[in-house]
Amino acid sequence: MGVSAIQVLQEIILETIRSTDPGEWKLLILDENSKRIVDSVVKHDDILKENVINIEQIEHKRSMNPSVDAVYLLSPEPHIVDCLMADFERRRYRRSHLIWTSLLDPDLRGRIDTSATAREQIVQLRMLNINFFPRESHLVTFRDPYSFPMLYHPACNQLVRTHMKDLAQKIVSLCVSLGEYPTIRYYRPRNPLHESSVLCSHLARFVQDELDQYAKYHTDFPPASPRPRGALIITDRSMDLFAPFLHEFTYQAMIHDLLPLKEGDKIYYKTLVNQGEAGEEEKDMEISEQDEIWVENRHLHMKDLLEKLVGDFNKFRANNPQFAESGDNANSLNNIKDMLAGLPQFQKGKEAYSLHLNMAQEAMSIFQNCQFPDIASVEQKSLATGLDEDYKKPKNLADQVVRLLDDDNVRSSDRLRLIVEYMLYRNGLFPSDVQNLLEHARLRRQDGEVIHNLELLGARVHKPLKDPKPTAQPLFAKKQPPQQGVEDSNLSRYDPILKSMLEAHINGSLAQSIFPFTKPDLDAAEGLSGQDNVSQASLRSAKPTWARTRPSANEPRQRIIVFIAGGATYSESRACYETSRLFSKDVFLATSHMLTPNLFLTQVGDLSVDKRHLDLPAERPKPKAPAHLFEREPQTAVLMMQPPTDNINAMSITSNGSTFKTPVDGSQKTQSQAIPLTNASVPSTSKLSKKEKDKKKHHFFSSKK
Repeated sequence: MGVSAIQVLQEIILETIRSTDPGEWKLLILDENSKRIVDSVVKHDDILKENVINIEQIEHKRSMNPSVDAVYLLSPEPHIVDCLMADFERRRYRRSHLIWTSLLDPDLRGRIDTSATAREQIVQLRMLNINFFPRESHLVTFRDPYSFPMLYHPACNQLVRTHMKDLAQKIVSLCVSLGEYPTIRYYRPRNPLHESSVLCSHLARFVQDELDQYAKYHTDFPPASPRPRGALIITDRSMDLFAPFLHEFTYQAMIHDLLPLKEGDKIYYKTLVNQGEAGEEEKDMEISEQDEIWVENRHLHMKDLLEKLVGDFNKFRANNPQFAESGDNANSLNNIKDMLAGLPQFQKGKEAYSLHLNMAQEAMSIFQNCQFPDIASVEQKSLATGLDEDYKKPKNLADQVVRLLDDDNVRSSDRLRLIVEYMLYRNGLFPSDVQNLLEHARLRRQDGEVIHNLELLGARVHKPLKDPKPTAQPLFAKKQPPQQGVEDSNLSRYDPILKSMLEAHINGSLAQSIFPFTKPDLDAAEGLSGQDNVSQASLRSAKPTWARTRPSANEPRQRIIVFIAGGATYSESRACYETSRLFSKDVFLATSHMLTPNLFLTQVGDLSVDKRHLDLPAERPKPKAPAHLFEREPQTAVLMMQPPTDNINAMSITSNGSTFKTPVDGSQKTQSQAIPLTNASVPSTSKLSKKEKDKKKHHFFSSKK
């Protein structure tokens, strides 16, 4: 599906390393954060293939290597600049190539520029725009769950401006990496009730200013391309409060909601592998883009997934003759798992199938035991869509909700989600009704904070007995009944508002009153026509673009970037992929972090706790450069790290045991060169007598006679 954000960032990093001092051996120096960026898309083996001797971390203890050049790929943080200046003072490396992951603050740049020692060692200084983490081909996060309280907690007002500028720089990094100078639109709520309603407006203007500034000083941006000009739409979590609470029954969303996944820089699920065999063990299995089964099936509805897994396994069985004599029925998950146990020669594929079969089976077990069919029937058919199974206004909805709140098989978190959804559906409840529902659901007192705190995101929680306000109108028209013959799942009828927004934008019908442009005079004509007629090249030319015809199917796909402040859901990620396929676009979803229902419940509840208990990174003590960087090492012989191929290329093993050969340039080598790696592991050659040297040289590869 079009371009991949993972491949884009991977190529930027590798090409930067490749083009820095090309053909020469060098060391790559990272810091903790830049290492996370690199590790998210590039394998270390691929880096070492680019004439890199070793990869080191600037905060760690490192050997002196004054004969080797260093390529620094660093985060523009004050303590990292301190680490760098310590390296310069020590003259740790021969020459230094400085590359920053994003814009370096002028004050920090001044520290480097005014240092004579630094200037002597720096060969080049440049900036990349790679301060983001591609999680999937079209899903990018900033790995910053603290963004939510920074934007919405009432006590964080003094931190919001700085945080939004940081978000803007990261959004610009993504745009620049994709080669896009897009039109920018933002979400402006109708009749807002909350202070953060101006969030998208301010953020959009910060992004516009950063992009314009970048283009001003980089005349080659945007790069010329026949691709239609891209679009950036900035929204926030308040645009769709149903999406984080609803039970989704597509594979990816369901397992993130129900299963105990370990989520960090990578995602793992602990499962049993080699079941029933001698090598049976519990193992943390990674769920990643390298897993073809995962990538192909993650957006399927669970009922379709189970059918597809059985079908795919039967194809796998038919393609492998060792199954020919098996009379087992491969039409159930248990039978398939039993067959996989007898496939030691297909260990990798076996573990991948086992992982997904186990996850699907565990998720469906929870689905059946926790009354999810009944919950989903109320959620999807009534609360979220406002329509029953006949696409009419639902009746007796309160009774259905109360009946589920009484059910002991319904988990407490699901009962809280039902109350929130009912409150959103009714556009507010009487305060006494909220309290009665909480007591009926047997929820803790602090669970009520989740409901009350939703006011900070624009929800109407309480309403008076006599409500003068008219019923709130939805942002987009309600879903129409499916055409005759088209299957409609009652358990998955809700589409995130993001999907309707994207479709309206592409069709040119997205209302400017709710989604205005940051530059309406310049960009509105392009945006309202879907921007199919404007190429990147036209941004720096005076040629008119209004008369161009629509592109053919063979032309490059337009790129649309959606940024959701405050976190995004997996249903919204799925909607972007579906829109990309339906309209032949490349839709990228970017956000601070990915939300699961339980995480969202926690984060909304925390909006009323004391800010000091949130442990915000912005209010922690600033990190400092490690003390060991400023300590003088004992006076010992400095050993030079050399590329590992120098000796190998200069050697040949002949029948008489000689280890020397004539180099390509015709000069004679008289001695092979040692490759010391550390001071501790290799003795100083200056301590060897001439006799010992001759003996060592004589017996380097030959057997002692």
